[in-house]
Amino acid sequence: MPWLLLLIAGLLEVGWAFSLKNSAGFTRLGPSLVTFVLMAGSFALLAIAMRTLPLGTAYAVWTGIGALGAFTVGILVLGESADPLRLLAAALILTGIVLMKVASPA
Repeated sequence: MPWLLLLIAGLLEVGWAFSLKNSAGFTRLGPSLVTFVLMAGSFALLAIAMRTLPLGTAYAVWTGIGALGAFTVGILVLGESADPLRLLAAALILTGIVLMKVASPA
């Protein structure tokens, strides 16, 4: 269950990163409110997952999911660059997440 909560927390992180971008520096009310709600949910689920999972593993996986998700949204939704070096960097982050999961005792 903590891994599922951590996954959902990471996905909420992707959502708040995207809404943060859409808030235009907190100058747009709707996206700003969505950002804060998703942040609160993401942090809450991360905190619950950390009851069981080691700090380093939980935090690294959470930020990795957020980074990869935001990277993917940037490419697919915002038209950001998908050059080979950026894709390699994303693959290395994914490798790190998998290794953290495999190495975790929980």
